[in-house]
Amino acid sequence: MMNTNKTANKQMICKVLMEAAEKDRNIVALCSDSRGSGSFTAFADTYPEQFVETGIAEQNLVSIAAGLAKCGKKAYAVSPACFLSARSYEQCKVDVAYSNTNVKLIGISGGVSYGALGMSHHSAQDIASMSAIPNMRVYIPSDHLQTAELIRALLKDEKPAYVRVGRNAVEPVYEEGKVPFEMDKATLVKACPDGADVAIIACGEMVKPALDAAELLEEKGIRASVTDMYCVKPLDREAVIREAENAKAVITVEEHAPFGGLGSMVSQVVASDCPRRVWNLSLPDAPVITGTSQEVFDYYGLNAEGIARKAEEILQTAEK
Repeated sequence: MMNTNKTANKQMICKVLMEAAEKDRNIVALCSDSRGSGSFTAFADTYPEQFVETGIAEQNLVSIAAGLAKCGKKAYAVSPACFLSARSYEQCKVDVAYSNTNVKLIGISGGVSYGALGMSHHSAQDIASMSAIPNMRVYIPSDHLQTAELIRALLKDEKPAYVRVGRNAVEPVYEEGKVPFEMDKATLVKACPDGADVAIIACGEMVKPALDAAELLEEKGIRASVTDMYCVKPLDREAVIREAENAKAVITVEEHAPFGGLGSMVSQVVASDCPRRVWNLSLPDAPVITGTSQEVFDYYGLNAEGIARKAEEILQTAEK
């Protein structure tokens, strides 16, 4: 039976790290006055000697994390994604990626989670910017169950990574105890063995509405596969090619600007290896409206109905 309990991905990150920190004293969490918003208060209270509060100093946060990593610590730097990926960009590039330090950058309240606060607090460019850094991996998990699997996997390696999660609790995509997770491999959450009319490739909070859209399309006799591309970098090229070759068209869905994100990456792969038409559903190239995340998604068609409607339009156009 599907687990319908909504849980914020950031809460699961803290839970997994607390479980690991009990046995591993080298695990250190760092926050930039964000322990509350990042759901790391429990970690700070339980393991005060494994917690660093830098205050509102995101550049210092990243550099300190890198320094601790060079001393053998496993550093998890937690800060709003909008600041971590922009204000601390040079430190992420040089101190973490170029120096190849064991720092996991945890961007909380990503995308338009801070909807009402406007563009200054949105992180709609972070997929493009962080993916452009050599030696930096980028992950955007879709629900708390996948987030737990991702963090457990990241605890086992010593390479840099950027993980972006939203602020709010989200509906689960997977079932408790049945998460088909493989590191750096996309998950096919809805397959069309006999061929799809459209292949939907999504990441983060867009996976659930993509899955719901596929169900709406199925009611109309339209076959849609759905791929959870949580591993934005390294992108699972094989999964993209497999689903693109199996469909008439491809739609990407992301909580990101239209340039340099998942849509751009998928388009590059499809264009070079299995030419198909690709449509990218994303936030606009403009400051988005203010409102809750869901209000923003609804306004720009980043919901089940909007995705399904776009798929129908695409297929109708292709038939003409």
